[in-house]
Amino acid sequence: MSHDPTASEVTVSELPPIPSKRYFTIGEVSKLCAVKPHVLRYWEQEFAQLKPVTRRGNRRYYQQHDIKLIRKIRSLLYEEGFTISGARHKLGRKGEGISVKADIPEVRRELETLLQALTG
Repeated sequence: MSHDPTASEVTVSELPPIPSKRYFTIGEVSKLCAVKPHVLRYWEQEFAQLKPVTRRGNRRYYQQHDIKLIRKIRSLLYEEGFTISGARHKLGRKGEGISVKADIPEVRRELETLLQALTG
C-alpha cells in the first residue's frame, strides 16, 4: 500500500514542474500544488492576489502566475510556518510577492525535463 503524503509533508521543491499551457482546472492545480481543491477555494477568499479566471458555471481556470502564487502561499504556510494573516501581510508588502530566486529550482527542473525530451 503506497503512502499518500499530506500537503505539509511535500516541499515546494518536490512539486512537479508546471506544464506550459495557458489555463488549468482546479483539479490540475490541486495536483500541481499538493493542495486540496477546497483549500484553494478558501485561499481565494483570504488572498486578494489570487483571482483565477471564472467562466460559465463559475468554473475556475488558473494561469501560470496563479500556480506560482499558490506555491508561494503554500510554502509560507506549510514550510515557513506563517499564519494566514502573516502570509497575507508578507505577500502584500512591496517586492515580497513571488521572487525570481524562488523560481530557479523550478526553471531548472523544467529545463532538465525539456533536455531529456529533446535528447531522449
